[in-house]
Amino acid sequence: MLKEERQQIIMETLRRDGKIVAADLSQVIAVSEDTIRRDLRDLADAGLIQRVHGGALLRSPAGASYRERQFLSGSAKVSIAKAAVSLVRNRQVIILDGGTTTLEIARRLPIDLHATIVTNSPPVAVALADYPDIQVVMIGGHLLAPSQVTIGAAALQAFSSIHADLCMLGVCSLHPELGVSIPVYEESLIKRIMVDNSAEVAALVTVDKLGTGAPYTVAPISDLTYIITEPDAPDEVLAPYANKGITIMKEKV
Repeated sequence: MLKEERQQIIMETLRRDGKIVAADLSQVIAVSEDTIRRDLRDLADAGLIQRVHGGALLRSPAGASYRERQFLSGSAKVSIAKAAVSLVRNRQVIILDGGTTTLEIARRLPIDLHATIVTNSPPVAVALADYPDIQVVMIGGHLLAPSQVTIGAAALQAFSSIHADLCMLGVCSLHPELGVSIPVYEESLIKRIMVDNSAEVAALVTVDKLGTGAPYTVAPISDLTYIITEPDAPDEVLAPYANKGITIMKEKV
């Protein structure tokens, strides 16, 4: 079997099953595990998959710049934002993560909301500036330009002193076994402390990021309270998350 044929089988298996195990696949297509591992390295180098111990997952498509992502999956982000806003209550302390979906949430909060919102995203902070009864806490630090968020020691220290009622977490990759993961190590540390210091955590995720992986783990799936996704997300894709006790939320239409 040609390399191209094997790699096509690998990608088709990942899209169908959400993961592959190298040992199992080597038996199915009758080649050595070493051959499968070489194919996985090639596909990982091409940015198509995320290798994990013993196999691989699909890689998240979240590689565009912040400016480019503002124009991607627009209707899905609006739908997720509408569902997310239903969790917000007066007098809460809310961590609003960076990202274009959280920016959409910031634009759709009730104008009479009385709350404290903590964010490390300058665009989110600016979007909240016109709300008369929202206290905005802008976390400083080093600006990670592609994501438009602050990271680093100053941001970590600031978040360590905050205990939130709710965290709205932007998600690059979500997998029922790998959990929440992200391509940038320093950003993973910030997201980790957001999760640790929040009573409830809502993961905001479009369908194309479900079942994918990235190099740096933020949190296990068990740390999530809610997954908020778009209305047409297939039930069979969401079932592994619901089976772990996570509440799945979609916009009510």
